[in-house]
Amino acid sequence: MTAIIDYGAGNLRSVEKALTHIGCSCRVVRTGSQLLEAERAVLPGVGAFGEAMGGLEAQGLVPAIAEFAASGRPFLGICLGLQVLFESSEESPGVKGLGLLKGRVLRLPRESGLKIPHVGWNSLTVDRPGWLLEGLEPEPYVYFVHSYYLQAGEDVVSARAAYGADIHAAVEKGNLAACQFHPEKSGETGLGILRNFARKAKGGA
Repeated sequence: MTAIIDYGAGNLRSVEKALTHIGCSCRVVRTGSQLLEAERAVLPGVGAFGEAMGGLEAQGLVPAIAEFAASGRPFLGICLGLQVLFESSEESPGVKGLGLLKGRVLRLPRESGLKIPHVGWNSLTVDRPGWLLEGLEPEPYVYFVHSYYLQAGEDVVSARAAYGADIHAAVEKGNLAACQFHPEKSGETGLGILRNFARKAKGGA
């Protein structure tokens, strides 16, 4: 069973619908004990970094997520769910993220003249497919909705996108993976990514 973590940040139903469509059994969970019963987990979300961390802390999910990640079970962050895996965000100065991966989240530069938030389809440059992006077409197109972007350690970056900045669009380290874009809204490419996640076993390649 795949846990979809509900911490008040929305975007649950589209993720649940996409996972159900590919035949992946899933359940929305709201407590640490429910999360720790699952085989794999998804942390979705849209909204503000500080509010997201406040929701996770209020529901006692922070230690449970850390325990789940350390267990080797597959864990996928999506959009805001990617951002909170890291250490900090310019959106919410002084608020600490989960810190499971090293990096920080920055505001997309307005000097680029591009429309912010970044909403729409963008191609990816896949640096290393890993288990999450395995089998995708060259320079796959995926769907973004965001105003902030990740800059992480090069050792975890699996794909990039260009939109006024070098966006670290997907990351992977061991059983942890995350994407700034929305696979559940990215057509067949996104469904392929979710299938890779659904096939990932604890400790597997």
